[in-house]
Amino acid sequence: MPADASSLIPSALDHLRRHQELTPEELPGLLERLSEVPDPRDPRGVRHALVVVLALAACAVLTGATSLLAVGEWIADAPPHVLERVGVRLDPLLPKRVRPTETTVRRLLARIDGDALDLAVGRWLADRRAPEPGRLRGLAVDGKSLRGAARTDGRRIHLLAALDHATGLVLAQLDVGAKSPASGHCSMPSPT
Repeated sequence: MPADASSLIPSALDHLRRHQELTPEELPGLLERLSEVPDPRDPRGVRHALVVVLALAACAVLTGATSLLAVGEWIADAPPHVLERVGVRLDPLLPKRVRPTETTVRRLLARIDGDALDLAVGRWLADRRAPEPGRLRGLAVDGKSLRGAARTDGRRIHLLAALDHATGLVLAQLDVGAKSPASGHCSMPSPT
């Protein structure tokens, strides 16, 4: 499910905002999970690795960015040590790192598989929570319609999410297609 132009920030990255306690030791795990997201681009001419763009966008969201413009501004002002840690490459001619622009971030986030990104972020958040021995894990499943967001064809976005009861952590989320107005139930897209 590619992100649509009407969405401010992909919902997967928005989940990070509620879990801001990222430590430097956790960054390699985040990068590893983000590297699971397939890159939709032709490898020829790629200037920025997908994992780098996603990591920078995630860092921006964790610091409070609520729009793609704010993400781009944060990346433009990101501290050098953050750029180095997420793997932003050095410019071959100048002694600085080559940052992706807001336009690059916007175009790339519009093309990636939103479900794959959501799964990667959910896995990373779940990795951070150590299971308690002897305790059962309770999950809740909830559906919601995203207000103010729509697909390019005008269809509203309906999400089904699985949440951890103890932490409120969204472990997985999926666009389920249309919500039936009469019943209030979501219908899964056809497997064909």
